[in-house]
Amino acid sequence: MPLDLSDTLVVGISSSALFDLEEADRVFREEGMAAYRRHMLETEKQLLEPGTAFPLARSLLALDRFSGEGEAPMTEVVVMSRNSPETGVRIMNSVRAHQLGISRFAFTGGEPLAGFVEAFQLDLFLSTNEHDVQAVVDMHACAAAQLHPPPKGAAAPPNNQLRIAFDADAVLFAEDSEVIYKKDGLQAFHNNEEKEKDVPMPDGPFAAFLRKLAKLQDRLPSPVEYSDVRLAIVTARNAPAETRVITTLRAWDVYVDAAFFLGGLPKQRVLAALRPHIFFDDQKVHTLPASVAVPAGHVPYPSDSPLAGEQGKTEASEPMNDAVPVNRSPAAPRGAGGAG
Repeated sequence: MPLDLSDTLVVGISSSALFDLEEADRVFREEGMAAYRRHMLETEKQLLEPGTAFPLARSLLALDRFSGEGEAPMTEVVVMSRNSPETGVRIMNSVRAHQLGISRFAFTGGEPLAGFVEAFQLDLFLSTNEHDVQAVVDMHACAAAQLHPPPKGAAAPPNNQLRIAFDADAVLFAEDSEVIYKKDGLQAFHNNEEKEKDVPMPDGPFAAFLRKLAKLQDRLPSPVEYSDVRLAIVTARNAPAETRVITTLRAWDVYVDAAFFLGGLPKQRVLAALRPHIFFDDQKVHTLPASVAVPAGHVPYPSDSPLAGEQGKTEASEPMNDAVPVNRSPAAPRGAGGAG
């Protein structure tokens, strides 16, 4: 009988998002494939250090302590890599050494990872590779984000609770309101949100993922107000655009523990206090500063989106270990109080 994952949150994480593969990536870029292969074989018994998604993976897997006998697992993490099985041994060894309860791996031998997202029934795909993430986004296969390098010296998220923070427009909700803001300005955006305050917003790229998290909350023994899965929205929206967020979440029957309507204030300080395992936003002007304090993922627009032309593109090669360096220099901030 096929494994039923309909009640399980399935997250695919590239090897370079789960572990620090910076040195291996340098070898690949500077010395080529043959040197990279030798490097991975010679170091396969050396433990890889945690990458950006490591705390998230650990806390996701810890939720399985609440899975009842005979029930589907609460969560599933799949390690996905462009490595071959031979050069992937170091990754598998590091998973075991860090005592991560991961049993599924995809080693594609250089093939893009996006084509395997549906095969593993992923709800979320995380990678440092811009091209793989963009391909998943354009397929509309599942939620996807490109991760920035991990924060250095920041306060770690709690181990006994999963915390995830989201931007609003073009992440949880459709980009319609963001398009109005970009096209017609802040006042037109506020006028539209006030007029539509009782009308739920359409689904954005992370809506299905949020609903799956809400299903996890329902399976936990504690009341939702004290859940081991804590969800937050951190958005540039402010009055009069805040009410529609609550309207939409109620229509989705989703409980969010916290919401911060910042009206253009920097998100980094709120996120540093919140300490999520990851923060998702569609604009690097927010994710880059946030990545200094918390793990952060950039959610790219679909290639056919009217917003796609405004999205800065980073030059990136496609190394076997999926790593793509990210410049942490933030772009110029946009106007205060807009959608985001």
